[in-house]
Amino acid sequence: MAHISKIFVLGGTGFLGYYTTKELLAQGYQVKTMALPPMPADNLLPSTVELSLGNINELSDAQVVDLLSDCDGFMYAAGADERALPEAPALSFYYHANVLPTQRLARLARQAGVKNFVVFGSYNAEFASLWRDTYPDYQLQPYPNTRLLQEQVAFAEGEGAMTVTVLRLPYIFGTMPGRMPLWKMFVDQIRNQPVYPALKGSTSAVTVEQVAEAAVGALQHGEHRHTYAINAYNLAYKDFYDMIVEALHQETMTQVPVVPFDQLKPQFEQLDAQTAAAGKEHGIHITLSEKLQEEAQCTDPDETAILGIKDHDVVASIKATLAKCVEADEPAN
Repeated sequence: MAHISKIFVLGGTGFLGYYTTKELLAQGYQVKTMALPPMPADNLLPSTVELSLGNINELSDAQVVDLLSDCDGFMYAAGADERALPEAPALSFYYHANVLPTQRLARLARQAGVKNFVVFGSYNAEFASLWRDTYPDYQLQPYPNTRLLQEQVAFAEGEGAMTVTVLRLPYIFGTMPGRMPLWKMFVDQIRNQPVYPALKGSTSAVTVEQVAEAAVGALQHGEHRHTYAINAYNLAYKDFYDMIVEALHQETMTQVPVVPFDQLKPQFEQLDAQTAAAGKEHGIHITLSEKLQEEAQCTDPDETAILGIKDHDVVASIKATLAKCVEADEPAN
């Protein structure tokens, strides 16, 4: 009988890990996962999944190697993203949250005999590299800087023995049991606002199911040291905010004008100054992250065709995600 691969998913009860686990199971893999407690919902994962709750960073090296000893693949669906607002310097926070744990777990996975290691990264690494000349400060910002470093340490740990690939992930939409979509912060910002300006740019967007398909595709077809910036839909910021206005039933109340960055720049600089005065630092400073929203941060889906991502209705997924965010604040009947 053929050997059935067992894949370890770090963060299998999180948004991305949950869908990746479902996709692995659908494709006939066995799955083992470790996730931070508590469970977001009862009976979230089928009983066939080997689930343990805890913090893998608190296990000894020997315990991690033992945990991974029967696994062929590792999905690294954990870490801190750019929405965190840590104490300054933010680079130190992201280094300890994303770089060091990835390096350690890649090293231990290799020791345990794991053959494929997939890192869930960020498309900020993609554009910080592509736009090095246009925006030289971008790759020096704490978040993209450490995302690029995370990729390099993972590649180096795998060299010669383990295929390491990176998904550079954009805006991701979808819902899951027991967790509120992170997009609620945008919904809360636009709620009851008469005007919510947008910048003229756009972003790559995918559904969470497409992330899961890409992850399994990277496991099966990915090449060592390759990064895959996935995209299924070019989402204009104005269109996104208009969808939020619609979800909130504020069409007659809220205007979403497209305005030039320079008109809003003093406000962004003031926010950065207030953040610094509070002893905190964004992973990408607000003034730069908003300036980037004048650009098309959109990649070519054909470049990641090898991953076998299927077609999904991204707009329908955005609308369903926003509906859940709005529903959370509506009083029960």
